[in-house]
Amino acid sequence: QERLVESGGGLVQPGGSLRLSCVGSGFDFITYYMRWYRQAPGKERELVAGISTFGHSTEYADSVKGRFTITRENDKNTVFLQMDSLKPEDSAVYYCNRHSLWGPGIQVIVSS
Repeated sequence: QERLVESGGGLVQPGGSLRLSCVGSGFDFITYYMRWYRQAPGKERELVAGISTFGHSTEYADSVKGRFTITRENDKNTVFLQMDSLKPEDSAVYYCNRHSLWGPGIQVIVSS
């Protein structure tokens, strides 16, 4: 069964950092472009970052450029999202994604 499972979320103060992880299983992870999305209450789900199969190419939403970094370790079937200088507006449920497959999501709350 193909699965994506996120971890690493939680409560953090403004200006703090979190590192999200997403482990894929049941499919050939190295062949997929991977993305992180987020959805805040009352808002549409939005793309946060994406990374190519070998990590040579990345993309970021303008709102997170310079603060978030997406990486991957194909030998561990894992994609990461390092989130620094967090702001309250970064609070959302964060989802890991590949074509036609979503993780269940993980909550990130940025609050003092």
